[in-house]
Amino acid sequence: MARVCSMIRRSARGVRESMRYGLAFYELDGPLFALESGRRHMSLYIAEREVVVKHKEALPGVNTVRSFVKFSDLNRLPLDVVEKIVRDSVAARRTRVQQGAVPTQADLLKLWAIKEEAAQVATTVRPVATPPSRKSAAESGTPVPVDKTAKTVKKPLAKTPAKSAAASSMMDPDSTARGPEKRPAAAKRSPAAKRGGARK
Repeated sequence: MARVCSMIRRSARGVRESMRYGLAFYELDGPLFALESGRRHMSLYIAEREVVVKHKEALPGVNTVRSFVKFSDLNRLPLDVVEKIVRDSVAARRTRVQQGAVPTQADLLKLWAIKEEAAQVATTVRPVATPPSRKSAAESGTPVPVDKTAKTVKKPLAKTPAKSAAASSMMDPDSTARGPEKRPAAAKRSPAAKRGGARK
């Protein structure tokens, strides 16, 4: 497609190039050519039908009713024949300008059977709505909807461990004043009692 576009710009001096309806338009006192590129083919729409009829024997894929040429083999483009079509179209357009009978864009779209709605690329973008955060809703004063289907999970209360003796003494203010409790010392046994106990 780039080769055909550069050839059109070179052969048709003063042509204006633009993109419309998914096609590359070339205008010279009105639309003159339109180039459509597909995955495996390319179509050149020509405004001057008499030029297409003149070169229909030199090119395969010529449609004289819709005034376009379809190229199925993109590796073998007959650029020499296409260049002749471009030059003849420019000469025919200059004659039409002098006669004051230049076709309008609507006439050419009808001739080429191109519908504006189908050819135009849709550019509408739908924004994704994000739900407001609970904090922002509370600050703004709007009520936050409550989901009744959501199940509330009750967390079990953690059991408080029993207080140890050291912890209870630390918590009791009187215990620090009394000081550490001393256990009564065991009564000393006499040596006689010890011996008696050994005899038994």
